[in-house]
Amino acid sequence: MQFTTSSRITSFATGFQALSDPLRIKILELLRSQDLCVCELCEQLDINQSKLSFHLKTLKEAGLVQSRQQGRWMYYSLNLSQIVFLEQYLAEYRRFKSVIPARLCSDTRGITT
Repeated sequence: MQFTTSSRITSFATGFQALSDPLRIKILELLRSQDLCVCELCEQLDINQSKLSFHLKTLKEAGLVQSRQQGRWMYYSLNLSQIVFLEQYLAEYRRFKSVIPARLCSDTRGITT
């Protein structure tokens, strides 16, 4: 079994923490089909720009979205490579679950049943 480096663990934690907010999930859902500018995201989510900016910053720092400026508008899109990175991490658990049998604890010090 391969152990994960500290920097990869931090990247996983940052990504999953970004996914822990329902509004950020909604943002990702909207970006699944197309790139959207901030004004379109605000309109579709019915939130103000400062609240959206906070959540977009969190998603961007986690590497889940990327931005590009086009004229005076900032457009956001999914960063699929980071999503695949998190997906592959979770897939490792599924892969090992059927291979590694559960161990019974042999140390019964102080435990009564």
